[in-house]
Amino acid sequence: MADVLFQNARVYRDHAFETADVLVCGGVIDGVGAHLTAPEGCPVVDLGGRVLAPGFLDLHTHGGDGIDVNAATAEDLARIGAFFARHGTTGWQCSILTDTEEQTLWCIGQAKQAMAAPVTGARLLGIHLEGPFLSTEYKGAMPESLLRKGDAALFRRYQKAAGGAIHYITVSPEVEGVNEMIAEIAGEVTVAIGHSGADYDTACRAIANGAKVCTHTFNAMGLFHQHRPGMMGAVLEHDIYCEAICDGRHLHPGTVRMLLACKGWDKVVAITDSIQAAGLPDGHYKLGVNDVVVVDGDAKLASNGVRAGSTLSQDTALRNIMAFTGHGAEDVLPLLSENPARLLGIFDHKGSIDPGKDADLVVLDDGWQVCRTIVGGVTVYQAE
Repeated sequence: MADVLFQNARVYRDHAFETADVLVCGGVIDGVGAHLTAPEGCPVVDLGGRVLAPGFLDLHTHGGDGIDVNAATAEDLARIGAFFARHGTTGWQCSILTDTEEQTLWCIGQAKQAMAAPVTGARLLGIHLEGPFLSTEYKGAMPESLLRKGDAALFRRYQKAAGGAIHYITVSPEVEGVNEMIAEIAGEVTVAIGHSGADYDTACRAIANGAKVCTHTFNAMGLFHQHRPGMMGAVLEHDIYCEAICDGRHLHPGTVRMLLACKGWDKVVAITDSIQAAGLPDGHYKLGVNDVVVVDGDAKLASNGVRAGSTLSQDTALRNIMAFTGHGAEDVLPLLSENPARLLGIFDHKGSIDPGKDADLVVLDDGWQVCRTIVGGVTVYQAE
């Protein structure tokens, strides 16, 4: 863990920018203020008036740079982290798509190894299980033959194998046994509801049972009707978080604005749901067991044309949301940092630039392009 003094930065704190220095000691933010003095021997980095913001946190992604999480070794996961760091992401969860029990356990083992290894890019924070307790009707890219009824015992087998590293799971409330399962496991993991055609009452019961977030809101779910508000109505009404894929394809800009108006800016979490094609040209790729075709950056299943994840990066999401809403970065940055940290329950050490927190930071230029990414005080990416 590094010691470094970052000088002459526009530091993002308390939803505003202030000219300040940031002192990092042992990988942790030690001080924020004007004209800080570096301890003897501490390197000094002049940021030239650029923005210094909390690093981005991506809670839902299936890969990038040619690597699919469901087939990724620990070394591959480190490579995904290095790719994400180029886009300002300092922490991420690997999303394991519904797969066989054997392959899921293998993925969990690789993730555990990656989490224990030295960090060379964005830090792998934990595991997101997307399934297998999901609806067949709204399965999206999930292999239908592998979908299951609610089964807390299976979740606990996975969690035991992971040593507690499964921090997030997506389930469909209307699937048999799932609402009971939510009530049983909500104290052990962040429960997201999605891939669902649940009716309003069933979705409300899932939220009452402890679900805290909606997976890729508006996508792969039953839509709102004035007489049948469904899961969408329950999610918009209740005080839970909403993931949003802001690539301009999964959600129309007007839908993004509506979501923010309904939920408030503190309850929306900008995710990528990216697949291995992120950062690469159009072509043929994989998402778990699925064949995916990417045309003009838009990923769809080869079998039926259903949209299958994205090629989005978090820095592009930042710029997109600013363009979609007309709001400045001071309003948008929490969707990529503070909000996901609060949702995961890690805001005590990540998600803002405050003394005592991990020095996970991103440096941005006037065009909101990533210049430098810092994890634990160490620069893991620097633009040429």
